[in-house]
Amino acid sequence: MQLNLKNTLVFFDLETTGINPNTDRIIEISYVKVYPNGKEETKTFRINPGMPIPKESTDIHHITDEDVKDCPLFKEIGKVIAKDIEGCDLAGFNSNRYDIPLLAEEFLRNDIDIDLSRHKFIDVQVIFHKMEQRTLSAAYKFYCNKDLEGAHGAEADATATYEVLKAQLDRYPDLKNDVGYLSEFSTQNKNVDFAGKMIYNDQGVEVFNFGKYKDKPVEEVLKKDIGYYGWMMNGDFSLHTKNALTRIRLRSLNK
Repeated sequence: MQLNLKNTLVFFDLETTGINPNTDRIIEISYVKVYPNGKEETKTFRINPGMPIPKESTDIHHITDEDVKDCPLFKEIGKVIAKDIEGCDLAGFNSNRYDIPLLAEEFLRNDIDIDLSRHKFIDVQVIFHKMEQRTLSAAYKFYCNKDLEGAHGAEADATATYEVLKAQLDRYPDLKNDVGYLSEFSTQNKNVDFAGKMIYNDQGVEVFNFGKYKDKPVEEVLKKDIGYYGWMMNGDFSLHTKNALTRIRLRSLNK
């Protein structure tokens, strides 16, 4: 099924040094831009992460320190990526929990001006798990009846994710061919920050989603325990989480 698009939709995948958005770095990004008229463009960038690539990560994606030693740093290529995805909606596989937070963190730490919260996100893995409970390779086999050659290569995974979403729309008549609907359907929580440390509850109030104040309103906690704000600001939390927390605190102080 051809996608029904109002905006350009970018299917993307990252290969990284690890899975912690706070400390790990992108070493490869690939994206397939699908325009409303059906035109498609694919780009892949290798990136020097500025840190050694752990062996356990290389064992998965097969990218070594030698492969990226002459590649640009993210601060050198990030503006090109930001320009390419500005105004586009974004789709990936497990992207809401992993790729989006890590990409947002790279933009923030390199002072690249792009507000990802203005974009719609489709997480094809969430759709898949809600429907079938599988992995990307199994999803590709299940929906497209193909073996995923080059799994854990960014371009192969991004392309496979694009094909899986089209096949999902063909398979499930109840799935609307609409980015807004698919974004809402593939969102598990209404996150305040990309890492999901704070979410909106059923009343639209920002609440903590972890720790001793889980499910407690953020504003209420910060009024009663200002030390918690300091603990988070000095702790191992993403820049985006800290920025969101600071916005809530400033809003509360200005009331």
